[in-house]
Amino acid sequence: MTFSWPWALLTVLIIPLIFAVRWWARRRRRRAAVRVTSIALVRSALPGRTRWTRRIPPALFVAGLALLVVGAARPQASVPVPMTSTTILLALDISGSMCSTDVDPNRLTTAKKAAVEFIESQRGGPRIGLVTFAGSAGLLVPPTDDTDSLIEALDNLSVARGTAIGQAMLTSIDAIAEVDPSVAPTGADPGGGEGHAGAAIIVLTDGANTQGVDPQTAAQEAALRRVRVFTIGFGTTNPAPMVCDNSQFDGRGFGGWGGGRGGFDRGRNPRTIDEPALKRIAQTTGGSYHRAENADQLQSALDALPSSFTVVHQRIDTAAAFAAGGGLLITAALSLSLWWNRPRVPTR
Repeated sequence: MTFSWPWALLTVLIIPLIFAVRWWARRRRRRAAVRVTSIALVRSALPGRTRWTRRIPPALFVAGLALLVVGAARPQASVPVPMTSTTILLALDISGSMCSTDVDPNRLTTAKKAAVEFIESQRGGPRIGLVTFAGSAGLLVPPTDDTDSLIEALDNLSVARGTAIGQAMLTSIDAIAEVDPSVAPTGADPGGGEGHAGAAIIVLTDGANTQGVDPQTAAQEAALRRVRVFTIGFGTTNPAPMVCDNSQFDGRGFGGWGGGRGGFDRGRNPRTIDEPALKRIAQTTGGSYHRAENADQLQSALDALPSSFTVVHQRIDTAAAFAAGGGLLITAALSLSLWWNRPRVPTR
């Protein structure tokens, strides 16, 4: 909990002041005590209350004052709020290492299948866009609720050289800015604000950044725009042949590489996931990092993500609640005090 006017908490000093005045008043009453000859007369004049019930009204009064003091400081609480509109940019690695067969039949095929299932699960929900990256990054499908166009685009992916994770994040930010006025495009003033924007980026990669913008620089740009980046490191560390069929192989992107079932299977998987970099990206932007070594783990990671960015934490002013609670306690204290100290009619 935070306070907009923390200095108002100093008014809590009024509580010990009230106790001091009460102590002084009771001391004066003792000095002005009246002597009586009949104890029975005194007992009949006293309210029929036990010692602990006499302390209830003062306790309620003090508690009510304390709540009013807290309310005066304008407390704010962070509460989960469902987003009415969310934009998700799925940035998918299509570098050559995605043809590694350590995940059957290869990483790219498995990633495409998981992405299709994820998109299908979000049908009728947030807008989803698709960015692919190898040596450069490009927006394949702008954020849309047209699930079929996204699936069709995934069916036509092909691999190429290089891995530009940072550039993929910047491209995703610009794609979000096109449909979300609260997010500034790269190169523009990011603005301010608290909490998270109603947009998120999912980066699925099996390697490390090899060219283009440094991923941490891109992560800072995303953080300034309150856009969270969720990273997924996909694949194992086991060496495996890299095999892609003709539909997944962009010969122009690999120059003279070729062979092997119409694609390439030359060598073994040469690069491992840069987990420290992916974790820093997530930490910088307020997202999270997930590790997936097979199809089931990848699908589980994707399925778990929507709950993270369809509900955001926003600060709300709770001063009214504290003020209402304080008022009720003080009213209860005064009511009990008046009721228990009402004049009693002597009984014969």
